[in-house]
Amino acid sequence: MTEFWVSSGHHLTQRTGGGGLAVTDELILAYLARPELAPPEDACAAERGLYADLLAQPRRTVPPGAIAAIADADARENWEVLLAFRDRLLAARSIEAAYLGLVRGGLQGTPSLFLNQLVHLILRNALDGCDDPFVLRAAELFFRPQRVSRLDGAVLLADAEVIEAREGSAPLSPLVAMLGKEAANELDILNAENAWSYWSRSDAFSMALNLGSSAQSREGLARVIEAFVGHLLNVSVRVEPLDRLEETDWRWFVGLDAEATRIGNALWRGEHVEDADQARVIAIYRLTFAETTFVDEAVGDRPVYLLLAGTPGNLVTMKPQNLIAGLPLTGVPSGS
Repeated sequence: MTEFWVSSGHHLTQRTGGGGLAVTDELILAYLARPELAPPEDACAAERGLYADLLAQPRRTVPPGAIAAIADADARENWEVLLAFRDRLLAARSIEAAYLGLVRGGLQGTPSLFLNQLVHLILRNALDGCDDPFVLRAAELFFRPQRVSRLDGAVLLADAEVIEAREGSAPLSPLVAMLGKEAANELDILNAENAWSYWSRSDAFSMALNLGSSAQSREGLARVIEAFVGHLLNVSVRVEPLDRLEETDWRWFVGLDAEATRIGNALWRGEHVEDADQARVIAIYRLTFAETTFVDEAVGDRPVYLLLAGTPGNLVTMKPQNLIAGLPLTGVPSGS
């Protein structure tokens, strides 16, 4: 099996009997290694002491007084957030269960950084053994914001962080010119000829995805949605890409990001949607359930439509938690 996404921390976890990922000391130590938490040289003794104690015993209970004793207010806030997150992970039977608890509890102020890291890990587990680079590249949408551009039917998605990091670093190639002068000079569009190279650069996130005119890319995202829902909810679904939304009798839809939710709600209410807003919808999918036992009666065997859109600033920030909280399911047993 070809390795991918080492940066997810998958190698720091252990698989549970149910197929999920167990939280290990090594995983907690990886969070502690983040630069936001490593005490700077001028940190107070209380912060340095807390950090040293947790490095020695990552699961140790931290009394409120240990946080209150930290002199720097920003450092106190960082530690409060991290420890609350750590405690939720430790209290759950698996990383998947912790993620479901966070989503169903309204996220409870969990930073998007931590949520994205959990989704990265969960998808690495759910897609273990996947040999299709189009599926894996499409899965990056779930945990990494994308920059979107269009040209001649192509809807290109490039990793927003990679583009920003390489801003102005090299002369412009035609692809870079399409994505903006700040785009990465080493960016390639994933296709059948270069797909083999994905494996060696999966942690660089340096390949663009054509979600507009590449059938393999569109199908890839469909397969990821199926895997994500199936792994977390133990529900079998079939997802198909659509060229347009033609059905007028919607029973249910899920916006896969904030912009798609806004546009979808307007369409649902029968309101006029500006052409510019409609043009920002970059993908439409139809989801059907293999078994309707746990499907809301108002939907029954009718399809659920999934919308993905870019912002006016040409960013796509997917919210995979919408697939968990937004599907018309009742009394579904959790997977993993």
